[in-house]
Amino acid sequence: MSAVIEQAVTALNEKMGGAGFDGGTAKFEIQGEGAVLIDADGARAGEEEADVTLSADVDTFQGILEGDVNPTTAFMTGKLSVDGDMGLAMKLAGVLG
Repeated sequence: MSAVIEQAVTALNEKMGGAGFDGGTAKFEIQGEGAVLIDADGARAGEEEADVTLSADVDTFQGILEGDVNPTTAFMTGKLSVDGDMGLAMKLAGVLG
């Protein structure tokens, strides 16, 4: 597992306050690094199928986690792609915001 994925798992679990993500499964694919799954149990490294997959480069993903990049703006400008349940993606953006 890459250091970026390890940091992402830690940061996502902290943002969710130790709680899981209700309503389905989401996957962040970080280009060149791997993927992070988020579900009712929290965040973990993994490549399994998910209800929604969000893909971005490392800089965009880290910016979203740090609050410097708005997920909606990243999507609208093509820096973040979403495949699957858009409603779930919006719910996830609320959790990360």
